[in-house]
Amino acid sequence: MFTWRVSKQSIFDEIQSLFETAKAKEYLGEDITLIEHMVQCGDLAKLNRAPDWLVVAALLHDLGHILIPDAQEAQDAGSDRHHDEVGASWLAQRFPSNVVQAVKLHVDAKKYLVATNPEYFEKLSDSSKKTLGIQGGAFSAKECEEFLRQDFANEAIQLRIWDDAAKVRGMSDATLDRFRHEIQKVASQG
Repeated sequence: MFTWRVSKQSIFDEIQSLFETAKAKEYLGEDITLIEHMVQCGDLAKLNRAPDWLVVAALLHDLGHILIPDAQEAQDAGSDRHHDEVGASWLAQRFPSNVVQAVKLHVDAKKYLVATNPEYFEKLSDSSKKTLGIQGGAFSAKECEEFLRQDFANEAIQLRIWDDAAKVRGMSDATLDRFRHEIQKVASQG
């Protein structure tokens, strides 16, 4: 598993640096860059008046894709590099457990939603349908029950819904600065 040290720069600046390294990267087969997608997801959380911690989780839910050097190649080869766990591991050193858990569960939330809502699968992008298979497919009934028993599972489901809606090129700019307050506030609670 990956491990990272917390740097001496502010957490906001650290995240900004990560975003800048990935600005030009396309988002694993989606018609949007990864950074546009993440900012758009954070914007949707704000628009829905989510608590600050869930806005931060929505904004940073796919950070693992930035931290994994070969994410696109792995997906193309049909390999899951577990961006959810990689991102959660990095966030655990900087943010409280509610942020970490929502990020960690956002892939499982997709598996849950596909298993429990027959129409949900059809709403997924082609790329998200492909990654669903790579990630193990829909949950069984037992896995759905186990998923719901986890802390912050319902918030991860909401995050996942925003995740799926946050794939519209040009809807949001890739500016992180408007999340500075939430990032600093929530990081100080960790």
